Amino acid sequence: MTMTKKSLDELTYKIIGAAIQVHRELGPGLLESAYHKCLGHELLSIGLTVRSEVSVPIIYKGINFNSDLRCDLIVNEAIVVELKSVEILAPVFTAQLLSYMRLLQVPKGILINFNCANIFKEGQRTFVNHLFRNLPA
Repeated sequence: MTMTKKSLDELTYKIIGAAIQVHRELGPGLLESAYHKCLGHELLSIGLTVRSEVSVPIIYKGINFNSDLRCDLIVNEAIVVELKSVEILAPVFTAQLLSYMRLLQVPKGILINFNCANIFKEGQRTFVNHLFRNLPA
């Protein structure tokens, strides 16, 4: 299947819907690891491809350095999903997600905070980069 802006938007909708389902079942206040496992399961159950704890390569001046960086989830090799369970989403979390998107060469990312009252209204932020902007509609 060809990656388009529309297909990525539809995939984003499915991921956020799955996060809402997990949040509805578990509620706020748990550790990030609990949400991570449950969201991964939920995404797989709706037929999506999910990789968890994906190593993020650091390539500096043409040299590939081993790193301990890990993104939480990559869905359908197209969207990085970073999970949090915090009081406030600090700006560093956005910077982290944008860096993962760039280093992994994926066009879209979603930052999800499960420690909130409503995932849809306040618990998620979606980001795109130049790769997304260059995709066909």
